[in-house]
Amino acid sequence: MIPVVPVESCTHVLAEFDCLDPLLSALRLDSGRIKCTCLSVSRKWLALGTSSGGLHLIQRDGWKQKLILTHKEGSITQVSCCPHDEDFIAVATSQGVVVVWELHLERRGRPERVCVSFEHRGQTVTSLCWDTAALRVFAGDVGGKVSCARAGSSKLGKGSAFVIFPVQTITTVDSRVVQLGYTDGHLMVSSLSRCYLCDTEREKFWRVGNKERDGEFGACFLLQGQRGQGGGPPALLYCARPGSRIWESSFSGEVLSTHQFKQLLACPPLPLVSYKNEPHFNPAQTSPQSLAFPRLLQFGDQNLLTWTDSAIYIFTPHSGQVLLWTEVKDVVEISVFRNEVFCLHGDGHLSHLLLVPPERSVERLMKRENWTLAATVCCMFQHTVITSRARKSLPIDRLEHLKAQLNSASQQQLIGQLEEVISKLEPLDSACSSRRSSISSHESFNVLDCGIYRVISRRGSQSDDDDTNSLANQSMLEEERLKEFNFTEEEQVDNDSQSVRGEGDRSDLGLQFLPLSFRSKPPRVALQAVRDSVSSFVKKTTEKINTLQMNSDLWPRPDLREGVQGEVTATATPLPEEDEHEMTAELSSSESELQELRAATKKAISQIQNPMVLLDPVCLSDVLQDWAPVLERVLGPEDYTVPREITPLEEEELVSSMSCCVVVQPEILTAPSTNLDESATLPEEEDLGETIPCSTAPVRAPFPPLANHVELIQLFSPKPLPPDLQADLSQLACLYLEMGCPASGGVESVCVFLRRFFFLLDQERVRKMCMLRYREHREVLKAYIAGMLEFTQASKVVEVIQKGDLLKSLRSLRELQPWNTPLLFSHLYRLYEKHGELAVRAYPQFYPTILPSDIMAMALPSHFLPYLDNLVQSRAEQQRLSFLGSLLQPESLRQDWLELALSHDAPLRDDTLTTDGQPRWHSHFFSWGYGRLLSLLIRLPADLTSKQKMLEMCRAQGYWMGYLHLCRELQRRAEAFSAICRLDDITLLEEEDGIVPQSLDEWVLLLQLSQQISSVDEAPPTSSLPSSTNGSCSDDTNSNGTSDGSSDLSNGSNDWSIRVSPENIILRLVKVFGPDQALAALQERGIQVDLSSRSTLVCDLLRMAEKRQRALIQTMLERCDRFLWSQHA
Repeated sequence: MIPVVPVESCTHVLAEFDCLDPLLSALRLDSGRIKCTCLSVSRKWLALGTSSGGLHLIQRDGWKQKLILTHKEGSITQVSCCPHDEDFIAVATSQGVVVVWELHLERRGRPERVCVSFEHRGQTVTSLCWDTAALRVFAGDVGGKVSCARAGSSKLGKGSAFVIFPVQTITTVDSRVVQLGYTDGHLMVSSLSRCYLCDTEREKFWRVGNKERDGEFGACFLLQGQRGQGGGPPALLYCARPGSRIWESSFSGEVLSTHQFKQLLACPPLPLVSYKNEPHFNPAQTSPQSLAFPRLLQFGDQNLLTWTDSAIYIFTPHSGQVLLWTEVKDVVEISVFRNEVFCLHGDGHLSHLLLVPPERSVERLMKRENWTLAATVCCMFQHTVITSRARKSLPIDRLEHLKAQLNSASQQQLIGQLEEVISKLEPLDSACSSRRSSISSHESFNVLDCGIYRVISRRGSQSDDDDTNSLANQSMLEEERLKEFNFTEEEQVDNDSQSVRGEGDRSDLGLQFLPLSFRSKPPRVALQAVRDSVSSFVKKTTEKINTLQMNSDLWPRPDLREGVQGEVTATATPLPEEDEHEMTAELSSSESELQELRAATKKAISQIQNPMVLLDPVCLSDVLQDWAPVLERVLGPEDYTVPREITPLEEEELVSSMSCCVVVQPEILTAPSTNLDESATLPEEEDLGETIPCSTAPVRAPFPPLANHVELIQLFSPKPLPPDLQADLSQLACLYLEMGCPASGGVESVCVFLRRFFFLLDQERVRKMCMLRYREHREVLKAYIAGMLEFTQASKVVEVIQKGDLLKSLRSLRELQPWNTPLLFSHLYRLYEKHGELAVRAYPQFYPTILPSDIMAMALPSHFLPYLDNLVQSRAEQQRLSFLGSLLQPESLRQDWLELALSHDAPLRDDTLTTDGQPRWHSHFFSWGYGRLLSLLIRLPADLTSKQKMLEMCRAQGYWMGYLHLCRELQRRAEAFSAICRLDDITLLEEEDGIVPQSLDEWVLLLQLSQQISSVDEAPPTSSLPSSTNGSCSDDTNSNGTSDGSSDLSNGSNDWSIRVSPENIILRLVKVFGPDQALAALQERGIQVDLSSRSTLVCDLLRMAEKRQRALIQTMLERCDRFLWSQHA
């Protein structure tokens, strides 16, 4: 049971309709390396400051990135858009530098810095504030300093752009500046201890109130109504105080009143209406709240907004009431514009909230087809929904439609509550609509199909017949005009004020809920009549194709685009009596065929239920092979011979007569550049829902193949099937495909079966078959995708995708939650064809509904890798390895993904391998584009055979860091030492992930390999050293997949100390075993030791250090011995 919000709390609600995660993903702000640090919003811009010093300006119209402004002075800590001129924006960096930018968008020039202030260098700027009239920016820092910077601009007059205004220090308060505000020449400074007012023109200061405070408390001005030309009342200053109190003060600093919200907040929080999860309301949460409000913002005309790290609060100080408070987790910063709230959370993601009445939120959710959430909000805020004023946005018909969209099986309780709400609805009376205040009955107005109220003049006498004629004429005019009506939903910001357009704002939704008598018949009625006519036409065409000429006068082809007129044309043609007898005979024959199919299906089902048959693949295939011919004969296309070739004109007419079926050309599907979205569909089907692309059964295709081998996809059964028979046929058809029975005739037979009986197949089971059983046969997947594209062609999401806006398309897909995997897969395929790699990078948000295997089947290998990399990096670092392991289903994907990552965005093989297949000198320093992914794939646990295959792949591609890691795991240490000697980097023997010799024999082997290689090869010149480091298999790889341990070599230096020379190896050996023991062991093995003077000096120093160390240890032991004997005595 959904709890009901009390009537006093039902006026407004915070709602989240849009998701900004794709925007952050496109800006690369969703990774752990770069995060959003601050934000500011205006009418035109959403400004996001980042930890890398970048400022992203996003145009709010369409959420398109417009500019990126970079700063070398550190990360962005504060950003503020100019409220009266959106061509200016101010930022503060972590080094205390304040920069004012002029964007020059009107003149299409390059943005420039018109002012740079170093007044706060070395301090953290905590607040920025613009002058409401001039181009001045006020800044406050942690030290309490407040400064003013004026920006020069060519807009101020000739020569103004060349004037550099000095930065002025306004004042220095006693503690850190928490918040700044400005209006009418008065600057407000809120510090940790108190609030100050400054008259910037007369340079006077006042303290607000007498009592101090300790902590972060915000303050802001609240303008009272429209001010300016008419004067208006002065603005009031509101200052936060401890204990959920707010002072109301005048411009002179006098406290006029104190608003106490502690007891008023002893009410349960209103739920956040969000697409992410269902709202929850707990009426029992009623304890008082003593809070400190860290910031205060003017929100709308009469409200104040503040927040803590766990909730958002909105007050109406004029009435001293709490408008609402809502729990929102991990809030760091908030920026507001009109009734919009943009929240920055601690993890770097953004939320876009709207303050709207509950009925408006329900209306928006219904536009997005989020039926369950809309019904939940209706029941929860029923005290507002049932009022008469809510009928403007939620008429009774629309709520009835909402109830019809709910699942009667799983949402019975919700449907019952919604029915109770509908039964309590108040009608729309005259007090609720100024447009209808003078209208007393339906005789004085009518509602057009587009939602417009048409008032009929009462001058003179008018009869009922005149009224009827006027309504009919107006209906005809509206029908003509509706042919050109564009049924698109435009997202716009809801304002609190009521628009004079009234119900016209509802766009196409208004067309669905006006049950007026003069409305034209819906397309379904026309389509039903057209279907009957087209069915008869196609049957006659196939029977008499040798003699019948396609005469348009004899067989009028209905045009489905004509709506009602198409219906009249289709039903007005009488059928001869002999044709009626033929149709009766065909009907009886069809019934006998269905009975035969039912009997064969029942027999097959009973045989399959036998465990001996079900567990034996051969017997099971025999049963299905016996059943399939009956299915083919009854529901499949019939075979006819064609004595003559069909002319192109006849072919075109045949294809156009089958507009309820799907025409697919197999050779076209094989072309990668073909857009599968452009298949023939009904124009009237655009608004019929998500999962049903047509409201009538399609025409069966019992005609011979056309000249160009046109293949049909049957989306619907050619004959009406009972539900029980449909379910049994679907089970057998899916099992028939899973067992691979059609494959006996080749892959084309599987594709033909899939196209002919698509209406019987379970879409999810077929999708899994394409990914697993028919993984190597791409033609099967292409046939399945073609069918799914046509099946979803009528979805409204397709319209959004075809417009080309990626962010809106992703948002529309998220609004389809809970997702249906096959439908979502088809939409993502269509979106990928439109945007390519850019779309695939945003697909990790649809995991686990869409798996990597789906994307791998859909996208090119070079596009799949960014998706996989983004998906893995979206997890926490300690979870990435296990998460990647969970994606490897089946296990063979490991080799495929490793091969892809090694072959894309990788160094040339000639740069990493010599002609004889050996490692090239210092080639392990090359950068690998997917080094992070390669590191994880190699470190995953696997069997010995898989590890050996991976080792050979890394060696063949020249990925030496992975090769060395696998050599260490497989204990192939001799091969690793040989590769290290050829790479000539001794640090590979030292690092945490390096291969360190563990015995004297291994050191001798390493020395011998070094002597052999150094005698044959000489090191290349310094210029051949790669300029960037490569991905390491260690855990300490940076975000670019590079190894920090070798970063000192990225400049191409040829350091002698890191070369794997015999002398360096001997020095390492001497350090491990000591000079005397190491040199003696080498001489015993007959190894010639030639040390330079430097190496000899190192050995002497080591001997000396060793002697001193032994002497020191001996002295310490003697002292310990004497101490113990003294204690014993």
